[in-house]
Amino acid sequence: MAVINVFVFLGIIASAISGALVGIKKQLDLFGVICLAVAAALGGGIIRDVMIGNVPPTAFVEPIYFFVSLAAALATWLFYHNVNRLHGIIMISDAIGLGVFTAVGANTALTHNMDEPFIVVSMGLITGIGGGIMRDVFAKEIPFVFQKEIYAIAAIIGSVSLLLTYDHVPHILSLYICLAVTFVIRVMAVRHNVNFPVFKTEMEKTTDEAAL
Repeated sequence: MAVINVFVFLGIIASAISGALVGIKKQLDLFGVICLAVAAALGGGIIRDVMIGNVPPTAFVEPIYFFVSLAAALATWLFYHNVNRLHGIIMISDAIGLGVFTAVGANTALTHNMDEPFIVVSMGLITGIGGGIMRDVFAKEIPFVFQKEIYAIAAIIGSVSLLLTYDHVPHILSLYICLAVTFVIRVMAVRHNVNFPVFKTEMEKTTDEAAL
């Protein structure tokens, strides 16, 4: 599990950075920035653990995850102008994090004898996107995953891929397959600017046409 653990920490760092960046842009104080960073990095896993009865949640049992999130938040605060330029690296790391969180979430359901497909996919999805939703709600923003981005669907398809392969290949390999599927879908969607359609009212259509 050593390699997957490296990816877990990479995902935590990327998510914490995203939370810290939102907090800084919202002009929160240092405590607020740290709270958003920790929520983004660990929120999905905490929600998942509470829902499946794995209490206290892993994030509290293993404090290293909090301290990594804290370190990422402080580094973002101290080196904001440098970090803010690393959009490409942050996007790649975030996509890896999404894949890892999705795989770990779906796998956690299975290891707790919850093998119903809907539960497995739901736990993968919640773990993958829950932290980002908490971050945006705390920042009084419409969650990023609700704004046309191909993000949640990547986690859903990744969870399904883990579910389909879990009994046919070594379990660790099914986690890597889930990670890879989620990662590729997310990166390709960003690279090719593929988004979900957004419903537009007649007024918005008129405004768009006028702008052209």
